Amino acid sequence: MQLQQNNKLIIAAAGSGKTTFLIDEAIKQKKEKVLITTFTQANESEIKRKFVTKNKCIPENITVQTWFSFLLKHGVKPYQGALFEKKINGLILVNGKSGLKAYSSPCEKCKKENIVKEECTKCKKPIYFSEEKNFEQHYFSKSTKIYSDKLSKFVIRSNEKSKGELIHRISKIYSHIFIDEVQDLAGYDLELLKLLFNSSSQILMVGDPRQGTYVTNISSKNKQFTKSSIVHFFQDQTMKINTDKTSLLINYRCNKAICDLSNDLFPKFQRTESGNEIITGHDGVFFIKEEDVENYLLNFNPIQLRDNKRKLVNENFKVMNFGESKGLSFDRVLIYPTQPFLAWLVDNKSELAGTSRSKLYVALTRARYSVAIVNNIETEGNQIKHYKLI
Repeated sequence: MQLQQNNKLIIAAAGSGKTTFLIDEAIKQKKEKVLITTFTQANESEIKRKFVTKNKCIPENITVQTWFSFLLKHGVKPYQGALFEKKINGLILVNGKSGLKAYSSPCEKCKKENIVKEECTKCKKPIYFSEEKNFEQHYFSKSTKIYSDKLSKFVIRSNEKSKGELIHRISKIYSHIFIDEVQDLAGYDLELLKLLFNSSSQILMVGDPRQGTYVTNISSKNKQFTKSSIVHFFQDQTMKINTDKTSLLINYRCNKAICDLSNDLFPKFQRTESGNEIITGHDGVFFIKEEDVENYLLNFNPIQLRDNKRKLVNENFKVMNFGESKGLSFDRVLIYPTQPFLAWLVDNKSELAGTSRSKLYVALTRARYSVAIVNNIETEGNQIKHYKLI
């Protein structure tokens, strides 16, 4: 088996056209099979949409599917018999840690009823089924669906049991594997990447670590490399990854004012430049008082972005959560900030946790022309000025 030495990682800026770049690279492969995979279904749909816009169709030699779908089809199914005899009935999505066995400090109600409820907030000190002693309960629900946070781990175990045949089979099917939003991968996903790097497939990855709002799982494996810290994983010289930090640094979506503010969130990263010089008459980043929001929505029709559904907004206008807006573009954005967001926006020396930085970065960089941020307190000397409705 001839190993690829030209596996590549491109660190891309928001709005730099990284998904379009992947599509262009895939279209160049006329005869060889290409897989384009990404974590979220929203991004999978966006890739397919861009293919149709650019090429009128997705070529027969190109497959676009989510990371979980790829793992289930090519990682779990082919060699599952080597590890598990029962039929696997698909996937069950989990946001936390799966395979709960019991609590060492259950609440009185659960203790009295002799039940274990994952959603119980009063039970403390969870105990989980171990892979060694409780293989089925560790990996699968009662309906024999594999837990999403254990998918890549199961694939690793299957590859070990098949003596590398699983990865060899994947590399025989796909000469090229392109991974979009690589910063979303975590845990055993990264161990799987190592195996793919040493296969005959050529691996091309693009991502923006600053947009690390989601991860595929919260495994303790490789936890030091999650979200924006994934860049450190690729610094391991033994993996022989060519890292490109300059090709996709121009943000063609956002104007200069938006780029400048978003750059300040991650000062250790190379600053991105704006490729958007269009002037509309309402451009840049502004604070806006809550009492002016409705008129602002009527005048400019921005997309409303919030942290979660608990935040009340004007339901007559389009709204999304910060995370789900990733990968999308809008002319104008209205942000309902969390208190830590607001503290940083007023004074960027304020503490802001890594995930919060990524969420704010995503929210800011969705906009082409203007970003309005709800803030009722008007303070002299703020870098961001309050917008006055005329």
